[in-house]
Amino acid sequence: DFADLLVLSKCLGDSSRVQLLYALATYKEMCVCDIAEALQMGQSAISHQLRVLRTARLVKYRKEGKEAWYSLADDHVVKLMCQGLDHVREL
Repeated sequence: DFADLLVLSKCLGDSSRVQLLYALATYKEMCVCDIAEALQMGQSAISHQLRVLRTARLVKYRKEGKEAWYSLADDHVVKLMCQGLDHVREL
């Protein structure tokens, strides 16, 4: 359990991954090209970050033809981000 918690912490410790999670929380579902445009990053960089987030079970995807559509894995991801923001803002 602690090893999984460490993986989660590392995921949330990267600014591009947090921005990506925020984009998915805002738009609910996005393809790689839309995420890349929204974050002004290359598609290969986005794909790499999504792989990391998928491994940590923070995002999920569904295939539609050749395109993959990504969304947050569940409501816990938004709760984690909101609780983190609440904590930071208290300081």
